[in-house]
Amino acid sequence: MTLPIDLIILTLVVISGIGALMVKDLLGACILFSAYSFLMCLAWAAMGAVDVAFTEAAVGAGVSTVFCVAAVYHTTRRTKD
Repeated sequence: MTLPIDLIILTLVVISGIGALMVKDLLGACILFSAYSFLMCLAWAAMGAVDVAFTEAAVGAGVSTVFCVAAVYHTTRRTKD
């Protein structure tokens, strides 16, 4: 019964990962990377690894996103792509 949920999560993980690599806007890439981390948290929780899911949520989707967005806001744009 969990196979459809796992396939949906896997599909969304792949889409958000490819989207984070393909987007040209740095803030958009940070947001997609955060979504990727959150979806990986859901995947770990669906597999039963709750401790790994909690760590992924705290570090991957939480702290890393804050640092990444802060780094983007401290950069300047040199060209107008």
